[in-house]
Amino acid sequence: MSRMIEICDREIRIQGQLLRLARPHGDGYRFLQDPAVVVDGLRRCGTRVDLFSFSQRLPETKPIYPYAIEWDNYAVLPISTFENWWTQQIGFKARNKAKQAEKRGVSLRETPFDDALIKGIWKIYNECPIRQRRRFPHYGKSVDMVRGEEATFLDSSVFIGAYHADQLIGFIKIVIDETGTQAGLMNIVSMIRHRDKAPQNGLVAQAVRACASRGVQFLVYSRFAYGKKQHDSLSDFKERNGFTRVETPRYHVPLTPLGRLAFQLGLHHRLAERIPESVAVKLRDFRAAWYVRKYGSMSEAF
Repeated sequence: MSRMIEICDREIRIQGQLLRLARPHGDGYRFLQDPAVVVDGLRRCGTRVDLFSFSQRLPETKPIYPYAIEWDNYAVLPISTFENWWTQQIGFKARNKAKQAEKRGVSLRETPFDDALIKGIWKIYNECPIRQRRRFPHYGKSVDMVRGEEATFLDSSVFIGAYHADQLIGFIKIVIDETGTQAGLMNIVSMIRHRDKAPQNGLVAQAVRACASRGVQFLVYSRFAYGKKQHDSLSDFKERNGFTRVETPRYHVPLTPLGRLAFQLGLHHRLAERIPESVAVKLRDFRAAWYVRKYGSMSEAF
C-alpha cells in the first residue's frame, strides 16, 4: 500500500505501515532542485515519514548533498548522435538485430497517447503471465487500468510503437527530465510471439533517435544490476546496446528515530536484496520452474 502527499509542489510517495519510507513520485525520472526544502517540508507536514530517499540527476555522479548515501547503479547510454551510437557504441549482434526488425517488416515510429495505443499496450500486457522468469505484474489488468498507469508524466513522455501489419507488437515509453538532459526508459515491452522480428532492438534504436533529435544527453534503462545479481539476459541486452553501468549516489534522510535505526540496520532494503546470492539463484530457479509447470514455457528472448 502507498499514498501520496504534496510537499513544495512535489508529489511524495509514502510506503509502509510500521516503517514509512518515502520517495519523490517518479524518482529516477524527476529530480529535486532543492532537496533541503523538501526535507524541511516533510518534517513539518504533519504526516509521519521515517526515512526519505531520493536520487541524483546525471551527469553528476559524485555526492553533492549533505545526506547519508548508498551507492546505486544504473544502465546509462551517453548520446551524442544516432550515427555515433550506431557505428561506435553498440555491438555487432545488436546492430544486426535492429536491422532484422526492419527486414522483417517492423515499422517504428513515435505515436500519440490515444485509445488505439492504450488498447495495443493492453493486448501486449495480456499476452503472457510470465516474463523474464517471473510473474508479469501488468498481466490481467483492464484497459482503464493500463490507461491510468501509462498516463503518468504525459507532458514529458515520448511513446514509440513497433508495428507489424498495422498491429502494435511492442512499445517504449521514455520520460524526459525537467532539464531535457536525461531520459528514463520507463517501459519497453513487446509481444513474445513476434520475438523473431527483434522488436526490442528496433525500439531501442528508435529511442536513441528520439533522444538525439531532442538533445537528450543520457538515456537511462533502469538499473544495470538488481540486488546482488550481476548478469542475466536483460543486463546482457543492455550492454550489447551500448548501455554501461554507472554508479550514482542515493540519498537517505532519516526523519525519526525509527528511520535512523532502520537505515543503520538496512531495513529499508527489500528482503530479496538481503538474501545471499547463492541462495537467491536457487530460489529464482525454483520459481521459474514452478511458473513453467503452471503456465508453460513461453518466455522472452533478447
